[in-house]
Amino acid sequence: MKNKKEKISIIEANNRWLNINLYELISYLDLIVLFVKRDFAVFYKQTILGPLWYIIQPLVNTIVFTVIFGNLAKIPTDGHTPFIFYFCGTIIWSYFALCVNSTSSTFVSNASVFGKVYFPRLTVPIATVIISLVQFLIQFLLLLIILIYFYFIGSELLININYIYIPLIIIHVSIISLGFGILISALTTKYRDLTFVLSFGLQLWMYATPIVYSFNLIPEKYKILMLLNPMTVPVENFKAVIFGSNNLSLFDNLIGITITFIIFFMGLIFFNKVEKTFMDTV
Repeated sequence: MKNKKEKISIIEANNRWLNINLYELISYLDLIVLFVKRDFAVFYKQTILGPLWYIIQPLVNTIVFTVIFGNLAKIPTDGHTPFIFYFCGTIIWSYFALCVNSTSSTFVSNASVFGKVYFPRLTVPIATVIISLVQFLIQFLLLLIILIYFYFIGSELLININYIYIPLIIIHVSIISLGFGILISALTTKYRDLTFVLSFGLQLWMYATPIVYSFNLIPEKYKILMLLNPMTVPVENFKAVIFGSNNLSLFDNLIGITITFIIFFMGLIFFNKVEKTFMDTV
């Protein structure tokens, strides 16, 4: 009998700065789905309230913001109902913060898996971003309920055709959070204390983003600095969709999109560099 030739795949390190094989990522879609199911199961395994935490957290934050910034500080909200104004900013920021916190520990949390078998490492943070959408969808459904409630007590119904742009805004936030998250995950393999700094840094970052105040309150000479914050544009666009009034120009959006892709590609470069040698430092 003739010996059958065995197919051998040789995996070699690639020294290019940016080595992203989209075809390979697509071929591992089933693995991404598996990671999504795993993360979903792990999150709810030992929780009593389960998905209710996604509802409790933004409601509590919004109530606190309404009392402190709305009633006490009396910060203007562009004439919009303060509770709805703060809730909109809270849920879009919560999605970003959850994605960043989860993806920032990609190498450290999955070192045991990465060290045993090869697969595209980028599948893990991609799965994390996808599973974080569950939180946003639950909170967005709650937002619709709140809008309907305020409509029945006399407010204007803020549900309109512009909602078709929300998926684009979520994609924008996903790209920012994925890029920033994998950048931090690459750095934490060497500098572990960044994990502690990240939580505090995200809190400061939130107050540097127009969540509890309007972009219109920023003096003109400082608005360009606000636009350097990659989360300013998606947050303002999300509010624009809900309230029907846009505070940003096309140029402002172009600045935000440019900074987003700079962060994303920086994250990919660092992630690609670290994944080849991270087992020596983790």
